[in-house]
Amino acid sequence: MKPFSSRYLLLAAFSLFLAACSSAPTDSADTPAQADAWQQLEQSIASSELATAEDQLTALQAQAPNDARVEQYQRQLAEAYLQRSQIVLQKGDVNAAATALSRARALMPKAPALTGGVNGAIAQARKAELEKAEAALKAAEARPAAKLIDPTAPSTVVALKTTDIRAMRRQLDDIATDVVNYQCDVVFQVPRKDDAPWLKTLLGKRVHKLDSEFALQQSHEIHRNQPAQVVLIPRRP
Repeated sequence: MKPFSSRYLLLAAFSLFLAACSSAPTDSADTPAQADAWQQLEQSIASSELATAEDQLTALQAQAPNDARVEQYQRQLAEAYLQRSQIVLQKGDVNAAATALSRARALMPKAPALTGGVNGAIAQARKAELEKAEAALKAAEARPAAKLIDPTAPSTVVALKTTDIRAMRRQLDDIATDVVNYQCDVVFQVPRKDDAPWLKTLLGKRVHKLDSEFALQQSHEIHRNQPAQVVLIPRRP
């Protein structure tokens, strides 16, 4: 009976071991909630909701730091940020491109080659912006002082001295100088329609004398209860 009892006890112990193994939870299997979280992360990346995707990835990394999918989605998210950086840079938004690039770098700090090309393009764009700003500053410094307009304002209104023809002619000389030097469009605001052609002709002759190639843009508005005035609008780059 002893051999039989030993075999019986061994069989019973093996059965209990199998039962324990089958009932023990496994770390590698996702719960339904985790599986849904990974799907939501993938959807966020596909929908370009990158900030949301980054938050989701951080939460999943905290739950399963050793899961191989963490690195996989880190790279996908970094590549999505990199693509966004390229797109906004093409649109001329250098700051947004730099922000997206910094997020790509933070996600994949060990892959500098991933961001090298865009980084160079952003550096070139910033250099171009700086050169453009310096050129504009030099151009502004090279201009003569304004006679009547405020060069920093979107527009300047000048009341015309229509009751003193000599004074008004001197005004028009100064207006013509500012129009040419600061590339201004002109809007005459007059109480009578007949006043507009006369004023446009007087100003046009002065502008042409200063710069025959200047494309003068003049228009007028009727303001019957208002003395004649002129609005000077510097053209923006």
